[in-house]
Amino acid sequence: MFACVDDYRTAARRRLTRIAWDYLEGAAEDGDSMRAACDSFRRWQFRPRVMTDVSACSQTTSIWGREAAAPMAVGPTGLNGLFWPRADELLAAAAAEAGLPFVMSTAATSLLEDVRAAAPNADLWLQLYVQRDRAIAEDMMRRAGEAGFSTLVLTVDTPVHGNRDHDLRNGFRLPLRPTAKLMLDCLRHPRWSCQMLRHGVPQLRNIAKSVGETDNLARHAALLSRQMDLALQWGDLDWIRCHWRGRVVIKGILDVEDARLARDAGAHGIVLSNHGGRQLAGAPAPLDVLTQVHRAVGRDLCIFVDGGVRRGTDVVKAVALGATAVLLGRAPLYGLAASGKDGVAHVLALMKSEMNTTMRLLGRADVASLNPDCLRRAATALVRSGQASCPYSFL
Repeated sequence: MFACVDDYRTAARRRLTRIAWDYLEGAAEDGDSMRAACDSFRRWQFRPRVMTDVSACSQTTSIWGREAAAPMAVGPTGLNGLFWPRADELLAAAAAEAGLPFVMSTAATSLLEDVRAAAPNADLWLQLYVQRDRAIAEDMMRRAGEAGFSTLVLTVDTPVHGNRDHDLRNGFRLPLRPTAKLMLDCLRHPRWSCQMLRHGVPQLRNIAKSVGETDNLARHAALLSRQMDLALQWGDLDWIRCHWRGRVVIKGILDVEDARLARDAGAHGIVLSNHGGRQLAGAPAPLDVLTQVHRAVGRDLCIFVDGGVRRGTDVVKAVALGATAVLLGRAPLYGLAASGKDGVAHVLALMKSEMNTTMRLLGRADVASLNPDCLRRAATALVRSGQASCPYSFL
């Protein structure tokens, strides 16, 4: 019986090979940025109010005028086919059934057209990386617009890949190279291995289609890892607008001055993100900069937060501090890696249920009533009982 997200994390770790698990869970260098994101939520305690009417309690919110069942979205994560076949389609379908937006990564292993077919009524957003050959991004935007995606999430914190020790230790390259170590690991994880054999090695299909080529994982992975546009600047939002008619969100903001620049450049929203701790070691936790950023631009932009969100209580804290919603990264992937679409659906249901309980115990009946008065700074940083806040000792 899975009672919380961490139960799915445990099951996912058991099912996946080491190389797949490390790709899901691993972070930059010693994992400090990932731990910081998780621990940031422990630095806040609730200020519950009692004797308030919470007989009707709703987690429903509005994001740009469109109703969402909770202030959450399933965020962009790449190479999800390592964890389950047709992963992005399953994630999108589960998000749609939960009444939440789904953000599809440029590094998805399903075609964006197939994701739309799997979730025909979903609010779909496209996360975009920009390569030096900008024709790839231009074609991706065109295809997403034709498929009815509503929002573009331009990720700006990955001009180069972060230092990821686990990838070096594992010899992680795409496509995976058969080694004695990998073969032994596959034998120890037969369910994962049989799925890979049955469905084939996951491919970066959207990049392949946008460059007009057949599947070639090694070449298309290189476009993401070694051929990013290092000259991307704020003025390039004018280029984005030439090819995209929908909303634009800038993902990877961690400084209030960059938040102001995003606003001044005409963005509709920003994502405070340290990329799940996978990019810059020593980066601040997104939650720790939320209050200052909200004070500076909260009236002008939607502010999203990702990183370290594992509980419905975390969502409540982020919204109380000024977030429009959170983007969920690893949490739904734990569900996916453990048991496919059913796992994703249950993770989202668990987090909504935790939100409901938390809000009732807090004395707040709706999302609009969540504000900084709900919280106080904890005297000391709290760590969840029985484990480090973001376990990393196995790497």
